[in-house]
Amino acid sequence: MQKALEQLKKIDAEIKALEEIQAVLEWDQQVYMPERGVHARSEQAAGLATIVHEKNTNPEIGDLLDKLGASDENPLGSTNLADDDRCLVRAVYRDFRQATRLPADLVSRIARVTSVAQSVWAEARRKSQFTLFQPHLEEIVELSLEVAERLGYAEHPYDALIDQYEPEMTTAEIARVFRELREGLVPLVRDITSARQVDNSVLLRAFPIDRQESFSRTILDALQFDMSRGRLDRSVHPFTTSLGADDVRLTTRYDENYFPTALFGTIHEAGHGLYELGFDRRYHDTRLASGASLGIHESMSRFWENVVGRSRAFWHHFYPVMKEAFPDQLSGVDLESFYKAINRVEPSLIRVEADEVTYSLHIILRFELERMLVGRELKVADLPRAWREQSQDLLGIVPDNDANGVLQDIHWSGGAIGYFPTYALGNVYGLQFTARLREDIPDMDNRVRNGDLAPIKAWLDTHVHSVGRTRTPRELCEEVAGQRMSARPFIDYLKKKYADIYDL
Repeated sequence: MQKALEQLKKIDAEIKALEEIQAVLEWDQQVYMPERGVHARSEQAAGLATIVHEKNTNPEIGDLLDKLGASDENPLGSTNLADDDRCLVRAVYRDFRQATRLPADLVSRIARVTSVAQSVWAEARRKSQFTLFQPHLEEIVELSLEVAERLGYAEHPYDALIDQYEPEMTTAEIARVFRELREGLVPLVRDITSARQVDNSVLLRAFPIDRQESFSRTILDALQFDMSRGRLDRSVHPFTTSLGADDVRLTTRYDENYFPTALFGTIHEAGHGLYELGFDRRYHDTRLASGASLGIHESMSRFWENVVGRSRAFWHHFYPVMKEAFPDQLSGVDLESFYKAINRVEPSLIRVEADEVTYSLHIILRFELERMLVGRELKVADLPRAWREQSQDLLGIVPDNDANGVLQDIHWSGGAIGYFPTYALGNVYGLQFTARLREDIPDMDNRVRNGDLAPIKAWLDTHVHSVGRTRTPRELCEEVAGQRMSARPFIDYLKKKYADIYDL
């Protein structure tokens, strides 16, 4: 059994290295690759995806898992194994079961189609022409349906796609949580929009991009993002990727006339990066050095961006620093005015720039559209119309063009159907974890007010980051929060915060 475990770990390390090479190619395509390099890159991506798939479906893995006692009834394997080793066996077993259900030619087709589709999406977004992207998305939807059928599902094909990003999650469970969110958010948004609106004109002044970047790096340092183990670059759509245990890349984008785009985008991506850099070193070079799920990953980014980064306590410390960086732009603007400005609530078109109250409504919109696409209740050609209708229903506004509506996100071009719900689940997990954090660090706000973020990061390292994939999201939620997933702590947090800001 020990020999089988050692061989499994050797194969796992080889797969991990190949996946990190894949991440290098993907990062380069989004950050530095010249436009005309896309077709060669698509072939490179397809070839490497085939190799990784072959590694993941190697029959030897199945034999080793059998020797280690793993099965559908007992995915953790033999009780004679150490706890960490059992967690690794479970992770490999899950991934092997999924990978062996997807033939190599399907994996290669997906890699090739999505690599080209991402380039076409970028062009379509620039031109605001959905019809350019439509045939590529139609192909991606069909490929996703093929994936769902091969992976299998109990009730809805969308279940199989969600499970790739949020293990053990179902369409029905997401619908339950999203009903809680909708029931809590819609009345709150109505109350806020009926109140006197916050003045955010200070955010619309010209903030030089070079100083925005410098200030963003100051905040990264305060968050203890280790730049000797990472970097910050620019991309069309902000993202974070790990190229190794000590090589985590963040990207952001800048708008000279709206500085929150870069600042809060950078803090958000830093939350992802801190998670990636926080895995226990004994899990490095294994698949346990990854997030429990994308929802858990998103809980970390949303926590730092909103619970900390948009708090009054945070800016009590950092606003004087910002005023030094932007003396002309912030002249005559006091802390309270600035705090309210960055927390202004107003239904808007762009998800990544949405306030924390309306943000989850953007995700509910995408969840409903994806569910209908996969359930064949909606055709890709009708997606722009359906998007406008859902936007009107949920947010009360309609996109003025495709770029501000159906083309605004990169995810579908990468084949990530089933990914979007994890963003709102991140809000839910994040506030459940925050409730426990406040119990353990009752003076949390005072520490943030003094710029002392180290205890918070240390708590997250201990309770969330370090455990990596040794827990399922359900296990982690119950272990940290003491209960199953619930939207109530998030809704209560929003009601308290915005009742204060809007005098509700």
